[in-house]
This record gives sequence, C-alpha cells and structure tokens, in this order.
Amino acid sequence: MLSAKVIRKTAVWTASAAALAALAFGGLLALDRAFPPPLPEKLTVSAEVLDRDDQLLRAYATPSGHWRLGVGLDQVDPQLVKMLVAYEDKRFWDHEGVDLLALGRAAQQFVTNGRIVSGGSTLSMQLARLIEPREQRSLASKLKQLARAMQIERRLSKKQILERYLTLAPYGGNLEGVRAAALAYFGKEPKRLTVSEAALLVALPQLPERRRPDRNPDNAQAARDRVLGRMVTAGLLGESEAARAALDDVTATRLALPALAPHAADTALRNQPGTDRHQLTLRRSVQEGLEAVAREAAARLGPRISVAMVMADAMTGEILGEVGSASFLDASRSGWIDMTRTVRSPGSTLKPFIYGLAFEQGLVAQETLIEDRPADFAGYRPKNFDMSYQGDVSVRQALQLSLNVPTIRLLDAVGPQRLTARFRQAGVTPQLPPNEVPGLAIGLGGVGVSLRDLVQLYTGLANGGRAKILRDGSETATPPPLANGTVLEEQAAWQIGDILSGVRPPEGAAKRAIAYKTGTSYGYRDAWSIGYDGRYVLGVWAGRPDAGAVPGLSGYVSAAPILFEGFARSGLPAMPLPRPPAGTLRTARADLPVTLERFSTSSELPTVAAAITEPAPQIVFPPDGARVELGAATDAASPLVLKLQGGRAPFRWLANGKPLAALARRREATWQPDGTGYSTLTVIDAAGRAASVRVFVE
Repeated sequence: MLSAKVIRKTAVWTASAAALAALAFGGLLALDRAFPPPLPEKLTVSAEVLDRDDQLLRAYATPSGHWRLGVGLDQVDPQLVKMLVAYEDKRFWDHEGVDLLALGRAAQQFVTNGRIVSGGSTLSMQLARLIEPREQRSLASKLKQLARAMQIERRLSKKQILERYLTLAPYGGNLEGVRAAALAYFGKEPKRLTVSEAALLVALPQLPERRRPDRNPDNAQAARDRVLGRMVTAGLLGESEAARAALDDVTATRLALPALAPHAADTALRNQPGTDRHQLTLRRSVQEGLEAVAREAAARLGPRISVAMVMADAMTGEILGEVGSASFLDASRSGWIDMTRTVRSPGSTLKPFIYGLAFEQGLVAQETLIEDRPADFAGYRPKNFDMSYQGDVSVRQALQLSLNVPTIRLLDAVGPQRLTARFRQAGVTPQLPPNEVPGLAIGLGGVGVSLRDLVQLYTGLANGGRAKILRDGSETATPPPLANGTVLEEQAAWQIGDILSGVRPPEGAAKRAIAYKTGTSYGYRDAWSIGYDGRYVLGVWAGRPDAGAVPGLSGYVSAAPILFEGFARSGLPAMPLPRPPAGTLRTARADLPVTLERFSTSSELPTVAAAITEPAPQIVFPPDGARVELGAATDAASPLVLKLQGGRAPFRWLANGKPLAALARRREATWQPDGTGYSTLTVIDAAGRAASVRVFVE
C-alpha cells in the first residue's frame, strides 16, 4: 500500500499540474481573444447579376481587380471536394487545424532528402495563408500559420473552411476561387465538372502562375496527371477512369466571364448598392439569342447604327430579354446608351390602338370600306408614306398597309384624348411638347415614347386588352399592378390581332405565327417593329442614338427582319394567338349592316347633314359605367333593356362590335349578354352618328 505521505505528494503534484494546465489553457484563450485571426463575417466577392434561373448573366470585379465569385459547397461538384481533401489534407475531417502526422512526415522527408518532398499544410493552414499572406517563408511565419489554423478551426465549421478556401484560392492571373476558374477555363459552373477538369482545379492553387493552362498548358497537364495518379492511390478513381481522364486536352485559352445584359445589370447595381447578388427576370438563353441578333443586325445595317430589343411575357409583364444597344463597348454606336428607355417618335406603331377604339365604338368592322384619298382635317393634311393613295380600301387593308389618311379619319372620330387616356390606363404616358394637348398628329408618330413603353402597350394586345407593367428585377421595388390596365376591350384586341397576323412577313423571314406592326419615324430616324404571339411580345428599334437620319431606314425593311429573327433565336416556344372571344366575328362585306358598309362622318355627308334636324343619338339606359345585375352567370339570365334619345332612324345596335339584330326604328331594344364582365354597347343612326356606353354585367 502507498503511504499517506506518497498519496499527499501525488495529490499535490496532480493539483499543481492541473493548475498549470488551466493557466496555460487560460493563457492560450486570452491570446486567442487578444489576437484573433482576420476572419470577416462576409468575404468581399464579385457582385453578380443572375437570371431568373440563377444562371450568371454578368459579374463585376472586386475593388482589388480580382474575379472572386462567392461559392457554397452545394455549388461545387462533390467529386472535386473529395479529390481536394484527398490530395491536400486527407485527415481534414478529423484534425483540429494541424495534422501532426503530416508535419512529422514532411520534417522526416526534409531531413532525409535535404529538400521539401511533401508539405504538411492542412487546408485550414492554407486558408490562414490566404487570409493573411506572409511576406517571406520563415519558421516564425510557419508557426503563426499553425496558430491561425487552430484559431480558424475554433471559429468555423469544416464546411465553412472549405467554402472559404474554394472562394479565395488563387487560380492564375486575377482569378480567385473555384467558380471564377471553372467559368474562365471551362465556360461552366463548377457544379458538374469532368474528372479531368476537377483534377486540374485541384492542382492549380499550389503554383497558379506556373500551371496556368492558358499560358503553360504542359505544366498544367503534368500537374493534373499527378492529381489523377494520387486519386488512384487514394481509391477515389479506378486506373481506367484516370487513364481516360488523362487523355483529355488541357484548355489553352482563358474565356471571358459572362457579360450579358450590361444596361440592366448596371441599373440593378445602381438601384441596389451594397448587394452582392442581384436577380433579374431575364432568361439567359433568351438574352444570349437577342444580343447575338442585335449585334449581327447592326453590322448589316451599317456604321453608327444601333439596335435595341425588349422581349416580355405578356401574361406577367416580366422581361425575358432586353438589349439596350448592339454592343455596350462600341463607342461608334454609343453603346452605353440604353435605347430601350430613350424616348423617340414611334412612327406608325400606335395605329393598331386607334383602329381598336374604332372597333370598340362600333364605327367599323374589318371589311368596312374607308377612303384613302387626300383630306384636310382643319388644316392638318396627312400623306401616306409613299405619297400615293389607294382610294377605297377595307379597314383590314388600311391597317395592314399602314395607310395614314384612313388612320387619321378614325382618330378624328374616336378622339386623340380618348386614345391617350387608354395609354395612361396601360401605365404609359406619351410625351408631348410643353403646353400641347393630344392632336391628330399622334396617330402618325407625333408623340414621344420609349421601346419599353411600346412593348408594355402591346402586352395589352397579346393579353386580351389588358396591359401589364414591365419589370426586369432591377427596380428598387416591385411596381404595383395597374389599377385598370385596359388598353382595349377583349373583342377589339382580338380584331386587331387578327388583322396584324395577316401582315406579310419580310422576305426570307423564318415562319412564325405572330401579329406584328412596323413603324418609321419622320426623317428616317427610327425604325420599329413590334410583334406578339399568344404569350410573348418582342419590340425592336433600329437607328442612330444621336437621332441622325439614316436614308433608306424603315420599319418593314430594317426592323421587321430583326423581329422575326429575334423570335426564332429566343428559344421560346411558339404560342398560338388567342381564339376569338365569345360573340366576336369577322363579318364578310356582304353581311355587313348598311351602317358598317362604309365609314363616314357627318362632315363628309353635307347633303344628308343639312337635312338632319334631330340631335345626335344618346344612350340614356344603361348609363355609362353602370353595373347591372342580370344573373348572367346563371341559366336564367335576364335581357338588358336599351334605351336612347335623339338620332335619326333606323338604328343599328352593337354589343362589343357585334350587331345585335336587324335595323330598327324604335328607340328601345334588348340585349342578352353571353357572360359577365365589361361590355361596350353602341348605337349608330342613319346619319352615321354613334354613341357608346360601357357597362359591367353581373
């Protein structure tokens, strides 16, 4: 048995050792707190602009000039992570920052061979070197690195250590991090790498400049092959798989990082400063296709000419692709100017909305004849683009041929104020000269709008008459939905789409079932083409950013081919144009009521007007804007009684542009609605005078 004295001595020594250990541990903790490692909570990384599917559109270098993209382990091929750990730090998951076995082996090899055969650095030690670069190799700097590695392990999880290493590791030049390297050397994200590519990325950080594949492909290949051999030894690869990977060529070029949608990306950074990750509504495949089309088209059109394009989802208003200029860096084309937002004259692109209002008010049908002859509208004398006249043409032909005189005849009848009011309902405010009110000239482009404005208006044509606010994600906040958004009623929007879908495509254009309109501004300064199918709207502008004239520039010749090529190369599926709404017809000329056979106004019928003594017709019931309860959603729906005052019999009643019955001499009629919602009721008297009201049927 031990004596009491020995026991007491042992207890004293044990207590002393424990106290010294506690003091040492406390001292280490105090030192750890006093000299923490430089571990920022968030690394400085490149700002990224992503598309709707998280694909990289554009990246910006860090303030130090490096390409350093943030990365998480879920964004990296698991095979690369396994190879990295096996090659650099096989006991990574077990040690506390320092691998004593690896250090001992490295020291023994150094003593035996007189040179460094293998390093003993762990990934934690390498991360310490990356966050706190050493000025020179020395024993003191190595000891500091060991201490820092243990400090890092106390503060970060193993996953976080790997993520920081993969974000900061050098890969040659100004490339830092595995994402920037994968994009620059392979043109892909590091999520799905080949075995050969993963091995090369494991090898590069040790000697990034000597092994750069774009400058030293032989060194890069040799380093990659050493990694493949080590993976066979570690059991991660079979010999045949490693041999196949070794046959792959090492890339000899460095690719530029994605630089798509520069105008939208710059706007996002300006509107959301301090954010590393910006997500747009764009789709990368659509953006790539449109930018290529714009670049090639501008080269064909000639020097100093630029091209802008906007493609949007008409159902949501989300922009899927937008090209502000043919080339952002082309100074000769003022590529830095975003021509999608620049206000210009729209030429004839607003004409469909004038015709749509005429359909709404029951003034015309598609086969109604209208005069294309010289006319004087209180001193305003519009002329056609080719300075010729067609005589009597159908409304359908007048819009398809983009004739100016018939357009102004209709605008004079529906009223410029009503047209601009509809634009405002659709969220677009055309720009007029100071102190000017809307006049007839707006029908031929005498107003200022942007390409985005036009596309927003045309979302209404593609979306049953209801426009959507455009957004691309660069906004400071999501814009609120439109309170109304009605640019045309559904039946009128379908009539316009039916007409525009019959416009002849430009020669050589890819076949695509779209409705489209072209426009050319005064003096050949702007060429426009805007088209849509059952889901997507694409607008095209071509011209000089300085508003200089371009002889021969026109919507049909210059912009329409770009439109069709843009649809074809967008990669979006073709969506059929909408079917006609209930009760909507395209009536043959022989079946038109007498009041719709020819469009005319009372000012054009002086002999008839002189004999008219009755006041113009006025619908007294239902009143304009009324909500009427008819049980329209049930099988027992009641008809609506219509009453009018004034006018000359006989009268023609129309509901949403569709004639109700034969001509009637009574000032009372009935209408059986075919569903709920807004409807326009119109009456036309024998003198061609019309009155309309808009009601909501419940």
